[in-house]
Amino acid sequence: MTPEDAVLAVLSDADEPLHWTVIQDRALRAGYLDPFETPDVRGAVSTAVRALLADGRAVKTATGTYVLAG
Repeated sequence: MTPEDAVLAVLSDADEPLHWTVIQDRALRAGYLDPFETPDVRGAVSTAVRALLADGRAVKTATGTYVLAG
């Protein structure tokens, strides 16, 4: 699973906006991201969130907090 797919999966499972650190934690706990395959998990999640914002698939609701668009 790509980091973008992992972030999308976590946000789609959530009933509320999530801080990026919570997104990262949930992606790791659910096994969506493997720290052995993605050594820089923090960077990967950050890049994925920025890409989802640019694509309009996620929305920033507060500092560091995101939710799926629409």
